[in-house]
Amino acid sequence: MKKALLKFIWIYVLFVVVFMLMKPVFMTVYASVIGASAADWLAVPRHGFAMDLCVAGYLTVIPGLLLAGELAWGARWIRIAMNIYMGIAAALVGIVYCLDLGLYGSWGFRLDMTPVFYFTTSPTAAIASVQWWQWFAGATGMGAICFGMWLLYHYTAGQIEVAPANGRNRVWYPILMTLATGLLFIPIRGSVTVSTMNLSRSYFSTNQRLNHAAINPLFSLLYSATHQGNFDSEYDFMPDDEARDIMEKVLYTTAPAAGRDSIATGMLSTQRPDIVMVILESFSSHLLPSLGGENIATGLNSLAREGVLFTNFYASSFRTDRGLAAILTSFPAPPSTSLLKYVDKFEKLPSLPSLLKDEGYDAAYYYGGDANFTNMQAYLVSSGFDPIVSDKDFPVSERASKWGAHDEKVFQRAFSDLKEAATGKHKGVSRFSVIQTSSSHEPFVVPYSNPRFSSEPRKNAFAYTDSCLTAFVDSLRTLPNWHKTLLVILPDHYGCWPENISDPLERHRIPLVFAGGALKTGGITIDNPSSQTDLSATLLAMMDIPAASLRHSRDIFSPSTAPVAIFTEP
Repeated sequence: MKKALLKFIWIYVLFVVVFMLMKPVFMTVYASVIGASAADWLAVPRHGFAMDLCVAGYLTVIPGLLLAGELAWGARWIRIAMNIYMGIAAALVGIVYCLDLGLYGSWGFRLDMTPVFYFTTSPTAAIASVQWWQWFAGATGMGAICFGMWLLYHYTAGQIEVAPANGRNRVWYPILMTLATGLLFIPIRGSVTVSTMNLSRSYFSTNQRLNHAAINPLFSLLYSATHQGNFDSEYDFMPDDEARDIMEKVLYTTAPAAGRDSIATGMLSTQRPDIVMVILESFSSHLLPSLGGENIATGLNSLAREGVLFTNFYASSFRTDRGLAAILTSFPAPPSTSLLKYVDKFEKLPSLPSLLKDEGYDAAYYYGGDANFTNMQAYLVSSGFDPIVSDKDFPVSERASKWGAHDEKVFQRAFSDLKEAATGKHKGVSRFSVIQTSSSHEPFVVPYSNPRFSSEPRKNAFAYTDSCLTAFVDSLRTLPNWHKTLLVILPDHYGCWPENISDPLERHRIPLVFAGGALKTGGITIDNPSSQTDLSATLLAMMDIPAASLRHSRDIFSPSTAPVAIFTEP
């Protein structure tokens, strides 16, 4: 019995030690981002210790039960099962920690179920950003953690031989071992008080990066996996009536007037313009001089100066699937999941394209990548887009990017269709066209080289997409329906330049530009704070179309709309 208990304790301690050792590894990799002091290096493992104990408890339950079985029967297959389990546990720890380590730099939060959703909808798209050296580093890291854990186990707990108990002890010892395993409930729960273990237990600093460093990514992943459907309780902080009253006061200065009190209705030269929306991958306000940024997106900056520029416009979230729902469905991005995961939900929601189709519009969508990624195909179809042009509609020779066809080819295909629509047999039908770019995404490899950014691939990629946008707009100007064309240009989510912005307001601030021949006025800026969810109601108000069904969308131009922007982060 003593040997069984000793082995049990060794296994538990082994997991805890590995988790503690991974914290300085994480802090070393992201030292420049975290900015930790000497005291912080001690505070992080201290505040994350309870969560490490919790996860170690989960992982030690099965060894405890196997040891109880070994005391009862002493079967050889139990010892083999223990070795197999410890190998699987070592592999799991290695995979989760390395995946978390690789993704944190881009995502800014510890691992959750998001990559699982991305990978299951389109494995190719999910790994499109990963370069060969990252694969190599990840595989090396996983191997080192797995092998290291296995050696620690093999030369410590693995050396302890547990013999089956004799006589009456053959009944009592397994029971005692099972009870000892049951004691893991205490560290797993995190306390004996009302509060159970949760992510906030590791939060101790005003520096969010230090809080993140204290979190165990295995617990973060487990917590996310078990909180994917109970949204009614996860976000329920007060009675519904109280929450509704607060939000009405926050979102509206006075009662909303369905756009009829808006100055937006006088901004267009035609009641039903052809709308061309360009959703730019990862662009930010820091790329435009007119928003105080660098002179990188020169074409977009020029369009902003001649059109309408929204200077305090904010991205709803951090990834495309969440941004699309905010832009097209006016659905605020939940902080821990994506609307596009729930087909049965988004099919029932009204959207900008569906409301435009009710007004006689044709709706088309253009994207160079895999439209099945994150259930995007189902979402676009249910929203009313037809056709939906994606990677399969381009020749293999044009799918040169890891994300499919480069932006240049996507814009060319969209212009070809727009030219046909403007001059062909359907030229009298109003059209809503959405073009989603992808080239300005990691790994930022584009068929373009701007001398100003020869050593800065991110900036060069943004400059490439901007040059494609500029050429596209110049082509649109030659069409006979330019005078009735409204351009709407905005990013899909918060930007990835500059890197590692710590201020959430600066991170989420993005450009929104209205331009085109259909605008009566230009060269103006709108400073009211607003967000992606407000775009649809604003556009519909400009066309005098009611937007009441889009419950979370507000006309930015309306005097009844409070100057408020809403966004979320994990």
